[in-house]
Amino acid sequence: MLRCDHREDEEVDAAFGFIVREVETIDVLVNSVWGGYEQMVEGGEFTWSKPFWQQPLWRWDAMFAAGIRAHYRASQLAASLMVEQRCGLIVNISHWAAQKYIGNVAYGIAKAATDKMTADMAAELKDRGVAVVSLYPGMVRTEKVMEAAQWLVLTNSESPEFSGRAVVALATDPDVMRHSGCVRVVADLAREYGFTDIDGTTPRALTLADV
Repeated sequence: MLRCDHREDEEVDAAFGFIVREVETIDVLVNSVWGGYEQMVEGGEFTWSKPFWQQPLWRWDAMFAAGIRAHYRASQLAASLMVEQRCGLIVNISHWAAQKYIGNVAYGIAKAATDKMTADMAAELKDRGVAVVSLYPGMVRTEKVMEAAQWLVLTNSESPEFSGRAVVALATDPDVMRHSGCVRVVADLAREYGFTDIDGTTPRALTLADV
């Protein structure tokens, strides 16, 4: 396992350099690093849902530095190799907040930027055999989510591995380019490709009306 702070270009470049030296190629990149979820309570006050004029500015910076910019840089490094081999898959983990107000303004803008990056990268890579997809998980049982489990409804939640299975399904699809530039929901892909979550269930795919 490599430790890498995706806010630091030197560490990212070094990590990719190590991978290339070890295996010589990169076939799949999943951009899921993210910032802005830390310090939701400041001075005893929950700030996540505050209106934009009352939001701490560091949250915007965190979402773009440890989120969209980090995704962009990693994609640059991976795509340069994928273009040479004329195949590859880049998956950007995104969210319904790109399409509907959820949480706060900065969050929606950052997720919309993620989806726009997916679409535009796909346009530039469409003749190079490299697919780029935005992937929307549902309620994922991450460490942070489970810390707040007593306040959440988890009956339709997903394991982190469920998203991983979606990536595997895309990566092994010889016709994956049909998804390039698109937003795909993990649970929809489960039904399309026939995989389940690690407990054998198939969570219901959320829609824009649900979230």
